[in-house]
Amino acid sequence: MSLLSVENLDVRHGLLQAVRGVSIAVDHGEIVALIGANGAGKTTLLRSIAGAHPPVAGVIRLDGVDVTHVPAYRRVSMGIALVPEGRRLFSAMTVEENLLLAGASRRKGEWNVERVMEAFPMLKARRSALCGSLSGGEQQATAIGRALMTNPRILLLDEVSLGLSPHAVNLVYASLDGLMASGATIVLVEQDLKRALRVATRVVCMLEGRIVLEGRAREVTREQVTQAYFGLRRDHAPAAESHP
Repeated sequence: MSLLSVENLDVRHGLLQAVRGVSIAVDHGEIVALIGANGAGKTTLLRSIAGAHPPVAGVIRLDGVDVTHVPAYRRVSMGIALVPEGRRLFSAMTVEENLLLAGASRRKGEWNVERVMEAFPMLKARRSALCGSLSGGEQQATAIGRALMTNPRILLLDEVSLGLSPHAVNLVYASLDGLMASGATIVLVEQDLKRALRVATRVVCMLEGRIVLEGRAREVTREQVTQAYFGLRRDHAPAAESHP
């Protein structure tokens, strides 16, 4: 049984249908890169999975349990954690305070403040710094650490590299490498196609709210991904591989 299962999901922003009949399954230990141009529906899909944006149709299951109408705060305690686009930290609170705030509702597990500091060494010297004074890379590391403090079963990372310098992106991903190697289950939205293909076990490409390409990262070509990304093969089958 898949850890996360999304079936025929429709999500709207008012009259705009942002997600159209999306079905996706994520297995334990998988790293799924969710890619697509701006407006493809990636962020809306992650927010709906996390409970921050209710769907108008479809079903979301976590380990077989229907969580479609479960409030976001309860999904956190069940093991779904979202690192939102833009980080959304409490800028007037310190790094440690942001982490501890998330830890107040955490599941039992290995993640605590010290474990986050080990995973993201760049934060050790900034532990008592206000989040508003951090660099972009430090803020992203804090946002990921905050999500990890809940001891998630599945981690949803939205636009990890957005707005960061290449050096900051490298630092963040260097820290994430250990997490990915540990068997964590991750759905990652990433605009950097090269990096997404490198870290993911599976790639899912969205276009205008639909999945138009899905396949093992090592099996899909950059040309296939690029064509799907820009909608150059819309007359073809939407998936490179079926996934139960």
